[in-house]
Amino acid sequence: MSPLSGGGFQLPPLALYIHIPWCVRKCPYCDFNSHAAGPTLPEEDYVDALLADLDADLGHVHGRELSSIFFGGGTPSLFSARTLSRLLEGVERRVHFARDIEITLEANPGTFEQAKFRDYRRLGINRLSIGVQSFQQAKLKALGRIHDGNEAVRAADMARAAGFDNFNLDLMHGLPEQSIEDALFDLRTAIAQGPTHLSWYQLTMEPNTVFWSQPPALPEDDLLWDIQEAGQALLAEQGYAQYEVSAYAQAGQAARHNLNYWTFGDFLGIGAGAHAKLSSPAGQIARSWKTRLPKDYLDPAKAFQAGERLLTADELPFEFLMNALRLTEGVPASLFTARTGLPLTQLAAARREAESRKLLLADPTRLVATREGQLFLNDLLQHFLP
Repeated sequence: MSPLSGGGFQLPPLALYIHIPWCVRKCPYCDFNSHAAGPTLPEEDYVDALLADLDADLGHVHGRELSSIFFGGGTPSLFSARTLSRLLEGVERRVHFARDIEITLEANPGTFEQAKFRDYRRLGINRLSIGVQSFQQAKLKALGRIHDGNEAVRAADMARAAGFDNFNLDLMHGLPEQSIEDALFDLRTAIAQGPTHLSWYQLTMEPNTVFWSQPPALPEDDLLWDIQEAGQALLAEQGYAQYEVSAYAQAGQAARHNLNYWTFGDFLGIGAGAHAKLSSPAGQIARSWKTRLPKDYLDPAKAFQAGERLLTADELPFEFLMNALRLTEGVPASLFTARTGLPLTQLAAARREAESRKLLLADPTRLVATREGQLFLNDLLQHFLP
């Protein structure tokens, strides 16, 4: 019997992540697996590969239906509605969709076409995530974005006109030479577009990016703190409740796909460089990842899966909590056992220490960070390292 199959373990909900690795141009801050597109994209061949990849993973479904699908990238909106329709039809033939499934497509304002997005909506995609980052031209130029602020506003208009009543706008703060006024201008402009959800996160310098080797001048820490406090106050005032470190939503509009991540749900991952987290009925939990380069992913002589790692009982507390504690309201304490099969007593010593440092709320029924714990999440998580 698996050491992880303790009493109380339940197979979690199942989601699907689909990675489309091409974009018009690689942004200097981006560390995702994205590659500049050539004059033509191998759309049909890539969909064939995605469905074959999914076929290889069907043994992990265990009779579950898909609660959500997320098309990420890259820029998935570079693919035609006809191609995505064939893909979704192929996925649904293999894995049953929940009646109220959430299907999200990432899109960039520079790739918006009204007719295309109306077709996306008709084929069942019911949520958009639009990568705006800023509405100010100087900031967009510094970030290497291909759109301007007016295009970003038009993208939101076109999303609504195409029938999307649920959409997210992605914004960054802490941008080169950004002031509080700049950051609040971006937020006010975004809010004026009426999104149901806002992702508002700080620009960070990631290894293997242009910004890592050629870093721009960013705001000082005191200014970053002021920007965050002012922005959070504005979002709350305008009815966007923070439910995760960088996610804000109108009532009832939290991203279900992302909530599945944060609550340690399972997700299949197909596409070049896609990652997955999957559980077995016996309680084994594994993380796996697919081959990264599109040319290798499309090569029929090569395997889709590049690696897999089973999580040990010692690793599970950290793995669970690095997700769950991102949520501002945390999770029921009982979810730890349901998702990992481990008794809550395994967390007891670390919980007491974190509570004594005022990083974790002293609530026996929930696992939730204090305000200070949210601000210093890495310090909080150190208590749960194996």
